[in-house]
Amino acid sequence: MDDGVKIYGLCLERLKHQIKRAKAKDNHPSRENILLESYNTGDMEDIIDILELYDIEERNFDGLSAKLEELSFTVSTLLCERLFFDYTTQGELGLHLDLSVKKEQPVQTGGVKDTSAFRPFKL
Repeated sequence: MDDGVKIYGLCLERLKHQIKRAKAKDNHPSRENILLESYNTGDMEDIIDILELYDIEERNFDGLSAKLEELSFTVSTLLCERLFFDYTTQGELGLHLDLSVKKEQPVQTGGVKDTSAFRPFKL
């Protein structure tokens, strides 16, 4: 099962619905991204539990960042949309839809949009 696709605590049907609603409601053509989900925490252990990332190899910032990048790439590929994890202005991790990528452009990667925006986790 190690070679299979894992989407952990994310639900593809829920994300499809959120993306559809977000695009329908978006009336700001200059907006670059939309927050789809906020996990209401910046704590590493909380994030691991919420997203069910129990097989994370390294329980530190680098390990979590790598796992989130892998997860967003997988979900982006499955949904044909560019999704990324980033912190909100309140310091809480969220899953964002990247609107800067036009539908005609191929989806390149998911990932963490700006790893420098991550604040250190409390270990």
